[in-house]
Amino acid sequence: MYRDFLRRMIGVILLGSLLGIGFLSPVQDYVKMPDSITVFEGQNVKQTIPAGTKLQQEQRDLYTTEMESSKVVSIKAKKYGDNMATLEASSFPIKKMNVKVLSEFKVIPGGQSIGVKLNTLGVLIVGHHLVNTAEGKRSPGEIADIQIGDIITKINGKSIQKMGDVSPFVRESGERSQPLDVTIIRNGKTVHKTLTPLQDKNDHSYRIGLYIRDSAAGVGTLTFYDPSSYKYGALGHVISDMDTKQPIKVNKGEILGSTVTSIEKGSNGHPGEKLARFSEDQKILGDINKNSPFGIFGTLNQKLSNGGWNKPLPIALSDQVKEGPAKILTVVDGSKVREFDVDVVSSVPQKFPATKGMVIKITDPELLKITGGIVQGMSGSPIIQNGRIIGAVTHVFVNDPTSGYGVHIEWMLDEAGINIYEEKKQAS
Repeated sequence: MYRDFLRRMIGVILLGSLLGIGFLSPVQDYVKMPDSITVFEGQNVKQTIPAGTKLQQEQRDLYTTEMESSKVVSIKAKKYGDNMATLEASSFPIKKMNVKVLSEFKVIPGGQSIGVKLNTLGVLIVGHHLVNTAEGKRSPGEIADIQIGDIITKINGKSIQKMGDVSPFVRESGERSQPLDVTIIRNGKTVHKTLTPLQDKNDHSYRIGLYIRDSAAGVGTLTFYDPSSYKYGALGHVISDMDTKQPIKVNKGEILGSTVTSIEKGSNGHPGEKLARFSEDQKILGDINKNSPFGIFGTLNQKLSNGGWNKPLPIALSDQVKEGPAKILTVVDGSKVREFDVDVVSSVPQKFPATKGMVIKITDPELLKITGGIVQGMSGSPIIQNGRIIGAVTHVFVNDPTSGYGVHIEWMLDEAGINIYEEKKQAS
């Protein structure tokens, strides 16, 4: 260990002496060098290295390197595997890097407008109301400390899946003058509350003073699906309840075909919206098994067509996304998927899953004329750059509807249950 440390220090000192007066800029190049590089088979990536150094690889059959200039090395991936590469200055090692070569992975881009139906896990509390009793107006739910955003999963130990499951318990509890044992989920924790229904003095019905909901519906855009497993991803952001603003915990759900009927154009301070309806045949396209910050995910029942983009496209990792021109696929009228121009304004190379990894700007004159920019319902529209799917549209900037955020495709794939590193390994 001491010998390695000594050699490294000698290398750094030697590098410093080689740099001379131009010391600062090359050292910055050294500091900016990543600890690992991931590249797909057949792909070239360029890496800046300090002047006067070179990159030596241990297994030359995995990739090749070629100096394009005194500071830029081109790495061309040949076959699946990973290998350590060493940055050297005058044959002294000064830094080690891992170069990982992945087998190319492809998915079919979406762009289709979809209808979304979600059934919650249990019933969601979205509000309180007062029961008009002989003693005055009170809310039994509020008295029992049942809060907005709580999810009722059981009453008296029996599972609650929909709103209709609640009424029989309330009626029986009132008639027998016995309180209810209510099991709720609050902030991810299970809590028990005692709830005593009260009788309304006008119609003599027993009530619990709670507004509840068991489902939600809306429209969005499909991002991708895997042609082999039919796993898909859509929306690029979580679906939250419109009243509680809390993410909906999914019991089950489904996606259906959707037709865009009109567009409410966006403007500064007023995001626009796609107005759409579910397709008349109400045909179920797939299920929904996850609602996460990166979108909704599940499995399609069959292949879907989006017109001219039915062939699988390779993906790009977050560190491979570049600032500059790109395309999005989306629907602005009926069910026809169309391609529109955008610019990737910025992109963050993310080592860990995170939303809002990109900023994009709509540049297509026709789309700007129709929508004013990014509108609700456009979330999930796939972003394509240089023939690769790089991510999906997610949020619009309220004060600038022409711009908004995008999420990187690798995180959506991971949420869909597609481990691109493992999938590539199996494919090799």
